[in-house]
Amino acid sequence: MSTSMYYEILSQAQRLTPADQLRLLEELTVFVRRQITPQRRRSILELQGLGKEIWLSIDAQQYIDQERASWNG
Repeated sequence: MSTSMYYEILSQAQRLTPADQLRLLEELTVFVRRQITPQRRRSILELQGLGKEIWLSIDAQQYIDQERASWNG
Protein backbone atom coordinates (compact mmCIF):
# COMPACT_ATOMS: atom_id res chain seq x y z
CA MET A 1 0.00 0.00 0.00
CA SER A 2 1.31 3.39 -0.87
CA THR A 3 1.74 6.07 1.77
CA SER A 4 -0.84 8.28 0.10
CA MET A 5 -3.43 5.48 0.14
CA TYR A 6 -2.72 4.87 3.83
CA TYR A 7 -3.29 8.53 4.70
CA GLU A 8 -6.46 8.62 2.58
CA ILE A 9 -7.87 5.65 4.47
CA LEU A 10 -6.82 7.22 7.77
CA SER A 11 -8.51 10.47 6.79
CA GLN A 12 -11.71 8.61 5.93
CA ALA A 13 -11.61 6.76 9.24
CA GLN A 14 -11.24 10.03 11.13
CA ARG A 15 -14.46 11.28 9.53
CA LEU A 16 -16.42 8.31 10.93
CA THR A 17 -18.39 8.57 14.13
CA PRO A 18 -16.68 7.19 17.22
CA ALA A 19 -19.07 4.23 17.16
CA ASP A 20 -18.18 3.47 13.54
CA GLN A 21 -14.47 3.91 14.31
CA LEU A 22 -14.77 1.29 17.06
CA ARG A 23 -16.66 -1.03 14.72
CA LEU A 24 -13.93 -0.58 12.10
CA LEU A 25 -11.24 -1.32 14.69
CA GLU A 26 -13.02 -4.48 15.77
CA GLU A 27 -13.38 -5.72 12.22
CA LEU A 28 -9.76 -4.89 11.39
CA THR A 29 -8.63 -6.70 14.53
CA VAL A 30 -10.50 -9.85 13.52
CA PHE A 31 -9.12 -9.56 9.98
CA VAL A 32 -5.50 -9.22 11.13
CA ARG A 33 -5.77 -11.97 13.76
CA ARG A 34 -6.92 -14.41 11.10
CA GLN A 35 -3.82 -13.64 9.04
CA ILE A 36 -1.41 -14.17 11.91
CA THR A 37 -0.53 -17.78 12.53
CA PRO A 38 -1.37 -18.66 16.12
CA GLN A 39 1.48 -19.58 18.40
CA ARG A 40 1.56 -23.15 19.54
CA ARG A 41 0.08 -23.52 22.99
CA ARG A 42 2.60 -24.63 25.57
CA SER A 43 2.06 -27.21 28.27
CA ILE A 44 3.35 -26.99 31.83
CA LEU A 45 4.36 -30.62 31.40
CA GLU A 46 7.17 -29.49 29.08
CA LEU A 47 8.98 -28.32 32.23
CA GLN A 48 8.97 -31.80 33.77
CA GLY A 49 12.47 -32.77 34.85
CA LEU A 50 13.94 -29.36 34.14
CA GLY A 51 16.77 -28.65 36.58
CA LYS A 52 16.72 -32.12 38.11
CA GLU A 53 20.52 -32.24 38.03
CA ILE A 54 20.58 -29.56 40.75
CA TRP A 55 19.01 -31.99 43.23
CA LEU A 56 21.12 -35.08 42.44
CA SER A 57 23.58 -34.59 45.31
CA ILE A 58 21.03 -33.31 47.87
CA ASP A 59 19.30 -35.55 50.37
CA ALA A 60 15.61 -34.58 50.26
CA GLN A 61 14.89 -35.21 53.95
CA GLN A 62 17.99 -33.30 55.06
CA TYR A 63 16.97 -30.38 52.85
CA ILE A 64 13.45 -30.35 54.32
CA ASP A 65 14.80 -30.51 57.85
CA GLN A 66 17.12 -27.54 57.17
CA GLU A 67 14.28 -25.52 55.66
CA ARG A 68 11.97 -26.21 58.60
CA ALA A 69 14.71 -25.31 61.05
CA SER A 70 15.18 -21.94 59.31
CA TRP A 71 11.52 -21.05 59.90
CA ASN A 72 12.10 -20.87 63.66
CA GLY A 73 14.91 -18.40 63.28
